[in-house]
Amino acid sequence: MRGPLFVGFLLAILLLPSVPAQPESLIQLELVDTLGDSDLGINAGKVSPNGLSVMLVGEDGYAHLLSANNAEDRGQDIELNTARNAALHDVSWHPRGETALLTGELGVALRYTAENHAISTVNGSGSIVGLHMTAVEWRPAGDYAYFGAADGTVWKFSEGSGMEAIEGTRSSEISDIACHRNQNVCVVTTLSDGLAVLSSNHQLTFLSGTAGETWVGVDCADPTLNECVGFASGLKTQAIRLDMVDPSKSTLRAMMQLSMLEGDFTGVSRGYDGTTLIHMAPFSTIRQQPLISEAFAQIVAQDAVAWDPVVSGRSIEVVWENGHQEGFIITSFGNIVSFETFSEEVELDLMSIAVMAAVTISVPGVVIGLIYMNSPYLQNKYLKLRGLDKK
Repeated sequence: MRGPLFVGFLLAILLLPSVPAQPESLIQLELVDTLGDSDLGINAGKVSPNGLSVMLVGEDGYAHLLSANNAEDRGQDIELNTARNAALHDVSWHPRGETALLTGELGVALRYTAENHAISTVNGSGSIVGLHMTAVEWRPAGDYAYFGAADGTVWKFSEGSGMEAIEGTRSSEISDIACHRNQNVCVVTTLSDGLAVLSSNHQLTFLSGTAGETWVGVDCADPTLNECVGFASGLKTQAIRLDMVDPSKSTLRAMMQLSMLEGDFTGVSRGYDGTTLIHMAPFSTIRQQPLISEAFAQIVAQDAVAWDPVVSGRSIEVVWENGHQEGFIITSFGNIVSFETFSEEVELDLMSIAVMAAVTISVPGVVIGLIYMNSPYLQNKYLKLRGLDKK
């Protein structure tokens, strides 16, 4: 009887309920300051090319410059006077970092000059008066910038020629524009007309099969790849393979869906070392690594709520890193949140839960199989149960 009892004891242990490990944020959050006493309505922000400053723009013509390395230090802030009451929705630094373009409602298109912190109207902005401008981006050569509007139009801008409308646009709102970091090829995202590629000679080509998604952002984070990645509502990402010779022949990689998360994408920021930081609602972030086509949970929403239920109830508008897993978050309200790694553990990728579940299921099965193969008693019981025992 000792054999059957021992086997039964092992089976009882294996059948005890298991408790799988729970994913946790590896990031420590800290509210270091708030830019104002009331909601500032910040809509966007970008880090300067030298990595030293961050330009913020928002409602009622708000424009503000703060230190990228010491965002908590109000002594380094510069309040900018735009002389506008219209909401500003996007900002883009010139590649040399000497100026920046700001744009927003009512066709506002402004230039910031770093030398004296002056704000002026850009040449040719009369062409877009009254339009609700939503996006702006300089291409890497610094000779042209692209503006996008809520009516789906896209405009090219240069100091010499001013604003000129690009042909071939559609009617859906332009949600984002991003350019390859080394090539004058850009990608435009829309809310319902899909993705489009802009060539170096300003030809716009919409990519077939992308119009069924709500694209909220795009990033060309890794300069070594001829790819940009679009981010769509429903936790979907899709890489665009750029044809640098003929951008109209650019192709798409397979759509990826991050189905193991809660919430949805709201925007993107450039991460450290050629990665993208995806903003999510509720308050959380994902790191997308284009070089290996993988995404990793960085800040988990449940942990953010446990940290500060008030701040985590606000939207993330800007994220930047001064090192790997170390940087700042700006909320729409104007909260400045620092984050840094507090654990030496590696990041949990979004498949970790599935892997742990597979191990939980497969390991007991393998052990039980080995016990069965080495137990004549269990084999005889199984044969009798199936009516296959020899008589």
